Amino acid sequence: MEKGKGKDRPKPGDHAEAENAEAIIPRIENKSRKFETLIKQYKPVDALKTALEGSPLKTKDERCKSANWLVVRRALMAIKGVDLMFSSLDPEYYDILMKYLYRGLSTGDHPICEQCLKIHEKLTQKAGLGCILRALSNTVNTV
Repeated sequence: MEKGKGKDRPKPGDHAEAENAEAIIPRIENKSRKFETLIKQYKPVDALKTALEGSPLKTKDERCKSANWLVVRRALMAIKGVDLMFSSLDPEYYDILMKYLYRGLSTGDHPICEQCLKIHEKLTQKAGLGCILRALSNTVNTV
């Protein structure tokens, strides 16, 4: 957990060991409700942060990964100003975001691929090539 602004919040991908789906799915459902509230408040960057936080990286359960991907996908599509996004997005999110961008590109869905490519370009400028290498080489913690 990360300490900040008087409350604890999980870092992106902050799970020490693999958990079972029964423990992960309720967390994703809670995250999804918080995400919906932020979208309704026109806070897409905060919604993206919420979607990325606590991503189930170590689980092998595809239901968990897919459920979390749906939240992240909606967050990515809600981003209208990519440059503005990076003025508000903390560097701790960059690596997990890159993993999700590659997942989005793998779908072949034109709108999500187009959005992922826009964000990928800016993220690479901001975070450097190391972010790409970490996303592609880490095959244990997958999205």
